Formats: sequence, structure tokens, C-alpha cells
Amino acid sequence: MGCYLLTFNSGIVQAPFVTSSSLLSKTWDAISSRDEDVVPHGGRGLFWKVREESDLTIVVFEVRNDFDPQQKLVSSSYLKENNNFHRFEFLCTKKIPEFSVNESAVSLVIDNLEKLDELKSKINSSHPLIVTGHGVGGAIASLFTVLLLDSIGSGKKRPLCITFGSPLVGDKRLQQAISRSSTWSSCFLHVVSCKDSLLKKLNPHPSAYMPFGTFIFCSDTGSSCFENPESVLELLVSSINDQSQGFEVPDYGKLVQNLNRKAICRDFNLQGMNLTHSTSLNASIGLQLCAALDMQKQQHQNIDITALATKLEELENKFMSQKKEKFDPSKKLNIMKIDMANFELYKKLCKSQGIGYYDCFKKEASTDDQDVIPSQKRLRNYWSDMVEEAEMKPQTEAAAFRTRWLFAGTNYRRMVEPLYIAEYYAKGLCKDYEAKGRSRHYAVLEKWLEEDKKQKADSNGNTRKNVESILTFDSCFWAKLEEALLLCGQLENLKENKEVEGKLLEFEKYVYESLKRYEVSPEIFLKGSSYMSWWNKYKGSAGNHRLASFMNNPQHFDQYTEGTYFFP
Repeated sequence: MGCYLLTFNSGIVQAPFVTSSSLLSKTWDAISSRDEDVVPHGGRGLFWKVREESDLTIVVFEVRNDFDPQQKLVSSSYLKENNNFHRFEFLCTKKIPEFSVNESAVSLVIDNLEKLDELKSKINSSHPLIVTGHGVGGAIASLFTVLLLDSIGSGKKRPLCITFGSPLVGDKRLQQAISRSSTWSSCFLHVVSCKDSLLKKLNPHPSAYMPFGTFIFCSDTGSSCFENPESVLELLVSSINDQSQGFEVPDYGKLVQNLNRKAICRDFNLQGMNLTHSTSLNASIGLQLCAALDMQKQQHQNIDITALATKLEELENKFMSQKKEKFDPSKKLNIMKIDMANFELYKKLCKSQGIGYYDCFKKEASTDDQDVIPSQKRLRNYWSDMVEEAEMKPQTEAAAFRTRWLFAGTNYRRMVEPLYIAEYYAKGLCKDYEAKGRSRHYAVLEKWLEEDKKQKADSNGNTRKNVESILTFDSCFWAKLEEALLLCGQLENLKENKEVEGKLLEFEKYVYESLKRYEVSPEIFLKGSSYMSWWNKYKGSAGNHRLASFMNNPQHFDQYTEGTYFFP
């Protein structure tokens, strides 16, 4: 049964399976058991025991009774710089460069890190793994599971962390870092009683924290399951502020038995709720709240159930909307392929008219130039979102993500960015596109390609091939060309200008080396191209006789296209 548990990618799907199976009971039995044959391992303020079964391994964490948790949050950057603790770095992204965790809890992990590493090596087996703990032990179980995620690949079984009455361990940025991967988020299942006095003691300022994973709120008579962190936080804050509940130590063993019999209770009258204008979602949430808060036994003096249900309905609608809108590159890729095919047709059409598609679009002389704009915008939005999605992923996933989309992203950049360059310079007053006008996602796509080349140690060298249909490798070639055209105007006006001459010579060398590597589309040699316009203005001042020798014979253009020209 345990092997099926670890295949779920959604916590909200996994939770009913766990509660209806024997897994939850086995986990709590491992916590409450005092079996003599299970030897506890001691550390500094921390204990753990390992229960091995035929098809399951359960690791239980406990914390000394005299442990006094502080509520201070400490950043991952601070831990790295002052405690030499780098284990959470794999969660960081460019969008989330750091996050914060409970200082007392993470200090226990750091103080016992060597022994916890030994534990990690011992439990890396083929058995499904559950990591668990009650109270503060649950907080340690969560942090230990986070450490395990660093080594979890697509082919490995994932651990499941099940906590009981555990305080929250990190801020919103930690929640966002873990939630970027549905695989990681589904590894955490938290069982909570709203009567639990431990939550009231350990989280006096819960707004500084943010939950992650799936939460099962339960009472003696029913339960309610949420994975939306905003909804979970709202329920936690409401229960903490509900003084009518008093301070209790819930019997999680009894609650687990109830959960095993009935995951969602349907036999409640919605006391205190006005359902006259209630939606089905609102009524469903109200029903679950009555189950989770045990409304049959007492009224909650400080909780307006109707208002709470309405608030949770808003949060759940927002959460579901965000999930629907979540960027999915795979679903949209076929649409993007159609847009790229439109560009290929546009490129061929322009060439048949004796002008490259860059210059054709820049002049906007026909309806065809306008017709390609919708595809241009869709592709830009798609790849801009794709880059942002990759940067939000944890580092290990981001690397695999961008490698998968590298080829398509490179083709897009080389095909579409020149049109944005054409628009930029068509305004007439613009300069320095690369520094001032370039969208960041183009630079990121280019950087990925360079990193991939370095990793593969792959160099094109002087490979000669037919390049009739290629796209110019450097998508900023056209921006450099436009800058060179502007410089030619300055050179004519100033007669002698060493700085301008130096920049033009630099561009001339750049063109020659790009041609030598067969990385430039032969469209630049078409009669109406901006490149030919530049060359006709500049050739009298050319300082590189090798480029001049190539350009002065039009037959060389055909030889270049066929890959038969030998560059000295």
C-alpha cells in the first residue's frame, strides 16, 4: 500500500487515500509506541527512532520536553553566512533568492546535522518512507523532509512527511519555494486539531509564517482538508484566536481512528449559518468547518462561521483560478508551433520579393507585415512566461526545464527578436537597443544557450554548410547593424572621428567572424537589406581587407549560401 502512496502529485488527492488506508494509523502508532526493540537515537535536544516494516520505513522525531521554541524567523542567507549551513540552497531561485525558517527548529537540525546525515544514508533504500513527529517533533520532521528533497529525482520514491499538531516552520517565501513543485508540495500532510493548545503557544504571531503542503483539520466528529495556504492560514489564525476552545491536548490517536472511518462528515446541521444566498462551494465549506471545528458540541464564541466560510470561499476561488491560469508550456507548445510556422511563411514571402523579413517588417509596406503581429505578440508572451516559470523553479528542476526547451527557445529568439529590433529603430530616435530596449527574456534565453555550449564543450568552429534557410545566430545582429548605420552618419558629418572609426572597425570584424562561422543568414545580401545599405556607405572606409575582398564579388554570396566559400 505504501508504494501507491508515493505516486500522487497532488496532496488534496493523496490525503483521502492516506486517511482511508492504514498508513495514518501506522504512523501514529509509531509515534506513540514505546517498543523496546526500536532503539531511539539521541542528539542535542532531539531524539528519533526508525521503525522498519516489510513494505514501509517510518522515522519519528521527538524533541525534549524542556525545549523552548523561539518565534524568531531567520533567513537562509543568514544561516549560510553565519552558520555555514548550505543545505537549503537548492530551494532558492532568482525570484526567491532566500526565505526564512523558525530559528529554534532549524538550530536543532544544524546541531544534529552530522547524525541526521547518517540517518539519511541509512534510510535511502527501496522502501517507501514516512517521516513524522508530534508537536515540535513534527516541525523537525518537516525540515528533515526538506533536506531529503534535494536528492529526490524523477525516478526515486518520494518521502511523505505526516505531522500531528505541528507548528509552522517558515515564511511565505519558503512556502512559495516548495509549492513551485507539485511533487515537493505533495510530500507534506499535516493533521491538526483546532483545539490544540500547542498551536496557540507556539504561533502567537502566525501571520509571519505561511503553511505548505496539505492540512487536515479534524475534530472528534469530522474533518476538513485544504491545500490552499491562504485558507489554511485563515483557519489557523481563527482557531488560535478562538478562546472559547480553551487549552487542550487533543487525543490524536482517537482522531486518527475517526479519520480512518470517515474522512469528510456529512451529518451536520449548519448551526449559526445563513444559507439563504449561499453558493454550493460556500455550503460545502461551511459543512466542512462544522465537522473540523466540532460545531455539534459547542458554539465558537469568537468565530463567525458564516463570515469564515465566505472568506474561505473567496480564497478557494482565487486559488482555483490561479491553478487554472498557471503557465503550462507543454499545453501551449503546439499553438506556438503554428505561430512559428506563420513566421516561416512570412520569411519566405519576403525573400521572394527580394527583401529579408527584417527589412520588410521594418518598412511595414504591406498587409502581410501586419498579419504577422498577432503571432509575434503571442510568441513573446509565451516565452516571457516560460522564462519566468523556469526562474521560479528550484535550481535542480530549472536546469532540466530549460534544457528541455532550449532548442525551441533558441529558434524563437533568432526568428522573433529581430522584429522587435526593427520596431525599436523604426522610431528613428532610438539607440542602444541591447542596453535599453531588449526584453530580459531574450537575454536569459541567450544565456541558457551559452551555458549549454560550455557544458557540452561544443564549438561550431569553421564548419561550412549550406546556410540558405538558417536564422542568424546572434539575434542582436540587427541591433548592432542599426548602430553601425547610425555611426556611418556620424562619420560623414565629422569627417575624422577616431572613436566612431574604432566602433565601425569593431563591427566590421564582428561581421567577418560571424560570416566565417557561417552564422549569418544570406538574406543580408539581398539588394534591399539594411546590411547592404550599411556596406555601401562604409566600404570606402573599410579597414578589414578580408571583408572587403568577400563583399566586392557578388558571386561570393552564392558560394557562402552553398557553404563552398573558404574564408582566409
